Amino acid sequence: MTNISPLRSLQEKIIICKKCPRLVRWREKIAKEKVARFKDWVYWGRPVPSFGDPNARLLVVGLAPAAHGANRTGRMFTSDRSGSLLYPTLHKFGFANQPTSFTRDDGLKLSDCYITAIVRCAPPQNKPLPKEIANCHPYLLEELQLLSSLRVIVGLGKVAFDAVSRSLKELEMTPLKIKPVFGHGVTIPVAPKLYLLGSYHPSQQNTFTGKLTPSMFADIFRKAKQLLEKDN
Repeated sequence: MTNISPLRSLQEKIIICKKCPRLVRWREKIAKEKVARFKDWVYWGRPVPSFGDPNARLLVVGLAPAAHGANRTGRMFTSDRSGSLLYPTLHKFGFANQPTSFTRDDGLKLSDCYITAIVRCAPPQNKPLPKEIANCHPYLLEELQLLSSLRVIVGLGKVAFDAVSRSLKELEMTPLKIKPVFGHGVTIPVAPKLYLLGSYHPSQQNTFTGKLTPSMFADIFRKAKQLLEKDN
């Protein structure tokens, strides 16, 4: 009998989660109705698991799957606008073996990096409700405990950044008394060997308006790489 790692066991539990009726209805509706350009796809239509290197020192935390991105492909940031910026950047700094992500079996592998989100189901208008974030919160807490090699956490967007900050305090992984304030490029030493970085989310809304440029995004992961090298 094959032993299943705690991280894999957690992801299998996430995939069958039905805690949020609104999100269950929405993700399944999208998976059934599809959009014209993906009419030939069999949508994933379930909670999207996290993935990456279980010994990762870098954790990237997003908000939630995109309706026709990860909700379709079954892998975080895969075949959506956000992933088209995230994965080339991770590849540039040695955290991914390729700069593209199209399907969950396209050969993409992460090195020293793990990707998760604070909500695992695609929400309407990309806006999860506070209750839905709370329902998913235990999964993030468990991942933070299981990823024992973490040294740098990148929160993509204020909601993810705040959720990580709250989680670290809840798990007593940080002695900070004052809540860190989100900002793009903010670097917070939350513990002697753990940093929290803030980044604007690589969403289409941010990239199309110029709020987040490729060079701004690259600066975040350049900083993450520097902090990891400093840790060696």
